[in-house]
Amino acid sequence: MPSPALVTVHVWNVPNRRVPAALTRMATDRLRLRRVPGLRFARLLGTGRGDTFTVRDADPNRWALLATWGSEAEAAAFERAPTATGWDRLADERWRVELTPLASHGRWSRREPFGAPTPRRWDGPVAALTRARLTVRRAVTFWRAVPPVASALDEHRKDGGLRAAIGVGEAPAGWQGTLSVWRSADDLRAFAYQGAAHVAAIRRTKETGWYAEELFARFGVVRADGSLDGRDPLT
Repeated sequence: MPSPALVTVHVWNVPNRRVPAALTRMATDRLRLRRVPGLRFARLLGTGRGDTFTVRDADPNRWALLATWGSEAEAAAFERAPTATGWDRLADERWRVELTPLASHGRWSRREPFGAPTPRRWDGPVAALTRARLTVRRAVTFWRAVPPVASALDEHRKDGGLRAAIGVGEAPAGWQGTLSVWRSADDLRAFAYQGAAHVAAIRRTKETGWYAEELFARFGVVRADGSLDGRDPLT
């Protein structure tokens, strides 16, 4: 696939009384999304803390949509479409971020949703998306390796480099990823390539073969609106 003109991520927080309606929309909106003009790739996602990537991480109050677009105008028009407005009515908090692909490696459901962008410098906040489908026989060893990486993320959150991070997935376990937003590309690189826990996880990925399919993508943050956990992650 060619690189999209724009990537958007919506995150909606839904109060307890509306969780059943959110679950219904997770099923019905998949059909609606197929008819949205300009939408190249979309995934409705459950979320979690990302501490263990097991079922106990799942957050039934928070749901997300990742989408790639042929044009900025088509992405803007989607905000008036039934899917976006329906989730907005359910939610008591909403965060939307616009991204431009800077680098992407791997596949998602045998596709390359962000194309093959030429890596380039980006001055300003960046986002990283990881997504993987676990090999069943390697799942237990993967889950054991997650806590040290989660602890390392917490250290970067404390020093301000990590602005937000949520676990995302197409199922409660086995199909998961992380969306993280960073103050700068330097902060992301410090975690990815200098932190002992994450470097060890990268090495074990190659040695152990945890994933049947994996993708890593990096983005420049173009703009964002709304809030996540009561604050703007970029301020």
